Amino acid sequence: QVQLTESGGGLVQPGESLTLSCETSGSDFSIKGWFRQAPGKQRELVATIRSGGFRIYADSVKGRFIISRDNTKNMVYLQMNSLKPADQAIYYCYASDISSASWGQGTQVTGSS
Repeated sequence: QVQLTESGGGLVQPGESLTLSCETSGSDFSIKGWFRQAPGKQRELVATIRSGGFRIYADSVKGRFIISRDNTKNMVYLQMNSLKPADQAIYYCYASDISSASWGQGTQVTGSS
């Protein structure tokens, strides 16, 4: 059974860092990544990483976020640095292989005032 479980969301102030983690199970996913959805907006790509290490980042997070994966632990991570108010959203873990794509339940990243 395919399962994606995120952790690491929370309350942050602008400029701070936060790392999200996602454990995947049930398949050898060639592509893993993170999407996010802010209130009133569509879900958007944040970053993806292939099993070989090739990475794609949204322009809005380039230079601030780092995606990585540990294939031995079935984990994918998103290190978020220099967080901005615009980064507030629910972050969803994503994983896909040749036949299907799966999503996690989401983890909230909220900015503190």
